[in-house]
Amino acid sequence: MSHQIALLLRDRYLTLVAWVISHMKDWTFKNFADDFDGHVREQLPWYDLVTEAVVFIAKNYIPQGGQVYDIGCSTGNITKKLLPTIIERKATICGIDNEKSMLDRYKKSFKEKKLPVSAKISDAQHYNYSNFDVAIVFLTAMFIPKEEQERLFFNLYQHINEGGCIIVVDKVNDSGGYVATVLKRLAMHFKLLNGADSADIIDKELRLSGIQRPIDEQDFSGKVTQFFQMGEFKGWIIENDSKR
Repeated sequence: MSHQIALLLRDRYLTLVAWVISHMKDWTFKNFADDFDGHVREQLPWYDLVTEAVVFIAKNYIPQGGQVYDIGCSTGNITKKLLPTIIERKATICGIDNEKSMLDRYKKSFKEKKLPVSAKISDAQHYNYSNFDVAIVFLTAMFIPKEEQERLFFNLYQHINEGGCIIVVDKVNDSGGYVATVLKRLAMHFKLLNGADSADIIDKELRLSGIQRPIDEQDFSGKVTQFFQMGEFKGWIIENDSKR
């Protein structure tokens, strides 16, 4: 009898799990601005380290009077770090995001009229870019439909000024084999170490189905130099070979 009860409870549990999964809503950043900064640091313990790296790399490519894009700017963490350089070199920076709550927070952070900061609400792949010295695509491209990721990178590549670059940090497709399993486990390990709840990790991963599509390095044009990797995430500097 106890064995039958155990089987019945198991079947009911599996039925409940299946129902929960089938009724999960897609992951979204809508109205997520208040929670974004804490969430991204919980999920990606290396976030601040790589932010510093991206900002330092960008400083090496921003000239006097230069133009910078912060693509997928969210609440403005990259822009905040770059702002002293932007001001000193009389450059300008434009933050682009397609989520209104994020862009509202971004605008609020840089509301002083004299700051050389602008903000545009748009999908990254549909924005009409001007020529630029630095474009930063930080944890953004993986949320763009797969068929439009290559188009975005090619479009950006066509607008790099001589001596400029694109800086990309994003999730990549599995490398294959056992090492891919190890890297997935590594990512979960760091999330748990940073205080994330195991149930929340699984919940988000399932809700990202079809929403998050890792990028492919083969979609890049120009001279590509990798500067970072942690688990399933990599970072690159893309320079325009034709203008060197």
